[in-house]
Amino acid sequence: MNRLHRYAGALFLTAALAASGSMVAGAAAQETVQARVYDSNHRDYHNWDDREDHAYRGYLVERHQDYRPYDKQNHRQQVAYWNWRHSHPD
Repeated sequence: MNRLHRYAGALFLTAALAASGSMVAGAAAQETVQARVYDSNHRDYHNWDDREDHAYRGYLVERHQDYRPYDKQNHRQQVAYWNWRHSHPD
């Protein structure tokens, strides 16, 4: 009987570790690379993720501008984007 308890305990421990490992691997696959951008005029931070990139591209289309990465824009253009963004929340 004692052997059966050890075997069952080891089996449950192995199953629990395998399940937690697959959950961690699944969570890591869903994460996206983010950058944190400071908006000095509004004194707040924004996470630059897929959602923000989509909004930025919409801003450029609305302004009839060609795509240029946000970090390559000059300060005046970045300020204009954040002013627009604060008036167009998700």
